[in-house]
Amino acid sequence: MQKLYPDAASALDGVLRDGMLIASGGFGLCGIPERLLDAIRDSGVKDLTFASNNAGIDNEGIGKLLRTRQVKKMISSYVGENKEFERQYLSGELEVEFCPQGTLAERMRAGGAGIPGFYTKTGVGTKVAEGKEVKTFDGEEYILERGIFADLAIVKAWKADETGNVIFRKTARNFNVPAATCGKVCVVEVEEIVPAGSLDSDCIHLPGVYVQRMIVGAPYDKKIEFRTVRERVPA
Repeated sequence: MQKLYPDAASALDGVLRDGMLIASGGFGLCGIPERLLDAIRDSGVKDLTFASNNAGIDNEGIGKLLRTRQVKKMISSYVGENKEFERQYLSGELEVEFCPQGTLAERMRAGGAGIPGFYTKTGVGTKVAEGKEVKTFDGEEYILERGIFADLAIVKAWKADETGNVIFRKTARNFNVPAATCGKVCVVEVEEIVPAGSLDSDCIHLPGVYVQRMIVGAPYDKKIEFRTVRERVPA
């Protein structure tokens, strides 16, 4: 099965549609699928729901799609550093489902494992628990969280072999692995493709069985959310 596509637009051809649920890897600007997000923006699809730790920053990451009004709902843990996100949420233009980071990762992992729901103590007694089933185990309350089953997963990785076995680089692994597993179709953008069999099998983070399509997105610019420097002290 040929998994490598020439560019992001062709890798997403026939997959995108209005109103779909997309699981996106990344944490802040670390490990975000930049090329795939650009292609989604350029396709013009709308009314999208994104399951992602955050929405990037203004005009970076999913923030680009907020600018073009293509996102209807965010399932997120962190919503800071994005003024457009804040504006759309406060004005009622954007629906937001807040989800603690560990719970979000587990919801994605559960979806990838075919698990429809699980109980957790995280969020008990808070707004996170509103409208959710509460069950008592050994005298302690737990809330039911649903697994995330996405129509599409988009992730960013470091290396992949020709069969789709993937390695992430350091902290850029973050939400990419659980996001990848919970999508009906998983598209991965990587910095480098290597021959099949050249990767150490003990170092594979995402087996190729989860990956349907790939692109090479390199070269990438190193984007920094905040740049803080100290004032120069006169000699």
